[in-house]
Amino acid sequence: MDHVCLNNRGFTLIEFLVSIVILMVGLLGLLQAVNLALNTNTQNQVRNEAVAVADAEMAKELAKGYDGVDPANTSVFRSYTVGRKILSAYKSYSVSKTGILFQNSKQVNINVSWRYKQQRFTQNASSVLSKSNQ
Repeated sequence: MDHVCLNNRGFTLIEFLVSIVILMVGLLGLLQAVNLALNTNTQNQVRNEAVAVADAEMAKELAKGYDGVDPANTSVFRSYTVGRKILSAYKSYSVSKTGILFQNSKQVNINVSWRYKQQRFTQNASSVLSKSNQ
């Protein structure tokens, strides 16, 4: 009448290894999700900074007023680089300004471009100055 059950004393080595594999697959999936979230967050911060650069450059142009924007130079103003600090690193943005002269108005275009992970992105801003706005 002495029956000894050896199967109820714990996990076998195979059961333990299977549970470790399942746990590792879940943790790797979670790690990939965190990596994707960090990448998307950084990309959004870089894009938001580009919008801020475009907005600041447009504000400078609009502050000049209609007469401050030279009609002879509206085809191409200039192109230069702006550096901004993002997440304790500096990111370079290329800014180019162009314009179009109409009869009583001038259109100002700001183009901000940058590279992120070997891809080129751009952000554009446009505004129109007219003599009636003064």
